Amino acid sequence: MTQRSTTPFGATATAAEVIAGVDLTGRRAIVTGAASGIGAETARALASAGAEVTLAVRDTAAGDRVAREITTGTGNAAVHVAALDLADPDSVAAFVEQWRGPLHVLVANAGVMATPERRTAQGWELQFATNHLGHFQLATGLHGALAAAGGARVVVVSSVGHVNGEVLFDDVSFTRTPYDPWVAYSQSKTANVLFAVAAARRWAADGIAVNALNPGRIWSTNLGRHRENPPTAFDPAGSTGVSEKDIPQGAATSVLLAASPLVEGVTGKYFEDGQEAEPYTAGVRRGVADYALDPEKADRLWTLSERLLAEAGHPVG
Repeated sequence: MTQRSTTPFGATATAAEVIAGVDLTGRRAIVTGAASGIGAETARALASAGAEVTLAVRDTAAGDRVAREITTGTGNAAVHVAALDLADPDSVAAFVEQWRGPLHVLVANAGVMATPERRTAQGWELQFATNHLGHFQLATGLHGALAAAGGARVVVVSSVGHVNGEVLFDDVSFTRTPYDPWVAYSQSKTANVLFAVAAARRWAADGIAVNALNPGRIWSTNLGRHRENPPTAFDPAGSTGVSEKDIPQGAATSVLLAASPLVEGVTGKYFEDGQEAEPYTAGVRRGVADYALDPEKADRLWTLSERLLAEAGHPVG
């Protein structure tokens, strides 16, 4: 059995503490969903270390405000804003087409949680489309830029909510299965981990590290705006002995995986609280479920994702 990756950072570490002493001069990063919350904090930390950072956001006006705040606070003027709607494959394709040059860090941070039943123009369930499929299209579209960077990192923000359910491979968009917002959320967060597992193996020869993470309970962000009396089994706040984090603490593990030399060479893993997670134990809302690390399921999801995008007119590769 391989030894788990550990670092000196724990649940209370902040993004600023994790990035302290790290020099990202000459590195280029993209952070999705960086107009608020832990995405904005992640972008701020990377910029503070000298990285050129692009905030990939739906609301570009909000992105512009955050970019100005980051530049004022860090003195880094290389903070850009670009439009990206992960639920719209045309928007993702346009973003990829406009990118030029190498990409050293991609943080797949944007997400929605427990939304009412909604579908994209392609008929995809919104949480699966936004949290997984859009990021899959983005990362695969930027693969060449990541490979060109040498030693690039992809960071995928998942959730402890993944332990509540697997990917419903035969009905990912709930066309036959009765829709449950928390089941759909769990599916999308499991998909995030499976993507990291599959991409890590496929892109190892390109020197691209891909890892997923649980940021922890951070209810002071926009993510929980649809959260209304969820069933206990699917309540991300129904943790056992896990305290709520503030935004700087919530961004810490993302920043660790994006930039810290402490995790150099680590790939295909799932982290929480600054450490590679232990296996999930029923009844304790921590750890990573076995099915989320299953390489066969990871490959099955990759194939499904390629098919869905091809059917929508956006083939991968």
